[in-house]
Amino acid sequence: MDAKDILGLPKNPFPATQEKKPRPQKETQRKPDGVHREVYALTGGMAPLMPTIEVSHLKKRQNTEKEKISWQWLPFTSSARTDNLHLYHWVRVVNGVPPTGDYSFAKYNKSVDVVKYTDEEYKKHLTDPMWSREETDQLFDLCERFDLRFIIIADRFPYPRTVEELKSRYYAVTRALLLARAPSPGDVSGNPIVKEPYNMTHEVERKRALSVVLSQTKQQEQRDAEILAEAKQIMESRMASKNAEDVELPVNQIGNEGSEATAHAESISLLNTNHLSSSTAAPPTAECTSTPASLRMLRVYLRTHALEQMVQAANSSAGLRTIKRVDQTLQDLGVHLKPKVPTKSVCAEHLELRKEILTLLNLQKQLQNREAEASVNRDNSYAETPSTPKRSFRGDVERSLVPDSAGFGGDRVGKRDHKRKAPGRFTDAPPSPPQSKRPRKLKSSDG
Repeated sequence: MDAKDILGLPKNPFPATQEKKPRPQKETQRKPDGVHREVYALTGGMAPLMPTIEVSHLKKRQNTEKEKISWQWLPFTSSARTDNLHLYHWVRVVNGVPPTGDYSFAKYNKSVDVVKYTDEEYKKHLTDPMWSREETDQLFDLCERFDLRFIIIADRFPYPRTVEELKSRYYAVTRALLLARAPSPGDVSGNPIVKEPYNMTHEVERKRALSVVLSQTKQQEQRDAEILAEAKQIMESRMASKNAEDVELPVNQIGNEGSEATAHAESISLLNTNHLSSSTAAPPTAECTSTPASLRMLRVYLRTHALEQMVQAANSSAGLRTIKRVDQTLQDLGVHLKPKVPTKSVCAEHLELRKEILTLLNLQKQLQNREAEASVNRDNSYAETPSTPKRSFRGDVERSLVPDSAGFGGDRVGKRDHKRKAPGRFTDAPPSPPQSKRPRKLKSSDG
C-alpha cells in the first residue's frame, strides 16, 4: 500500500517530465587577430572611440617603385658668402641624381641695413656736441659689422660709452636721416624709429628697477609677501566693519516703504512731518557731502568709488521705489547717473542734487497724504452738520412692527421683522417715525 492507494489515485505512472527547451546559444564573436584577450574582454567588441588602423594594414607595404638611395661626399657653395668658397658635405642622393640649388641654410643669413651718411648730411643734420665725427663713424661701422648687437658693440667700442648711450646716438642719427631724406614728414611717420623714438632715461630707469628686483634675497621676498598678506587682512577687516555699520542703519527715516504700506494715513503724515521739520532745520551732514571714513583710511582710492559709496549712504534710508524715482528724475532733467568728470566739486553738487530730489519726492508724498486727510475731514464735517439734508435709502428706513393684540394671535410679529436691516450711511441720524398699518384679516385657524 502506498500513497496512491491512500489517495485513491490510479497506479498509472506519472507522465514523463517535459524536456527543458535548450536556450539559444549566443552568437560568439571571434576575437580578431592582433588584439589581446584581456583587451577584447574589456571592450566587448565595441567600436573604439578613436578610429584605429587595422593590424593587417600595418603589415602591408606600399607598392612603390624601388628607389636607390646613397650618400655621397659632394662639394657645395653658399650664396651667403662673397668669396665663392667651396666646401664639402655628405648629401643624400636618390637614384644617382645629386640635389641642386642653393645651400639650404643660406636663407638664414639675414643682415641689417645700416644707413650711410655723407659729409654734407653730417654737418647739416647730425652734429652733436657730445659726439665727435670719429666716434660716430666708429659706432656705425661696428653696428654694420655686428648687426646691431649692442652688447658686443659696447665691448668693442674704443671709447668709454654705455650701451644706452650707443643706442641713443645710433637711433638719433638714423631718425634724423630718415626725416631729412623724406619728401615730407608724413611719408616716414609709420616708421618705428620715427614713430617711437628711443628714450635713454626710461631705459636706464627700467634696467635699474629690474636689477633691484632681481637682486632681492629670499628673506626680502618673504618679507614682502608677509606685508602683502597683512595688507590684505587689514582690507578684509575694514570691509567687514563697514558692512556691519551698513546693517545697523536707523529704520525711522524718510522713504521707509514697508512702514508706509502698513501704517495709517494720519500716522504716516505725522511721521513725515516730524522728520521733514528735523531734516530741514539741521544742516547737511558730513556723511553725505564728505568722503567716508573707510575711504579716508585708505589714503589712495578712486573718486568714482567714493562717489558710489556716498550715493549708497545717501540712499540707504530710502526704499527701492524711491531710489528708482530719484534716478528717473535725474534722467528727465538730463543729468547723468554717474558724472563723467567726477571732480570734488562735481561730486558734491551731484550729491546735493540727489538730496534735493529726495526732499521733493517726500514733500509730494506728504502733500498727497494731507489732501487725503482733508477730504476725509470734509466728509465727516458734512455728516455732523444737523442742517444738512440726509439721503434716505430703502435699507435705512426702520420698519415698524405689527402691534400686539389678543385678536392677532398672541406674539406673532410682522413678516418684515425677520428681514435684516441694512445700516444707514449716517449712524447719528434719528430713526424715522413708525408708520400705521392696517391689521390683516383673521383666519379661521387663528380663532
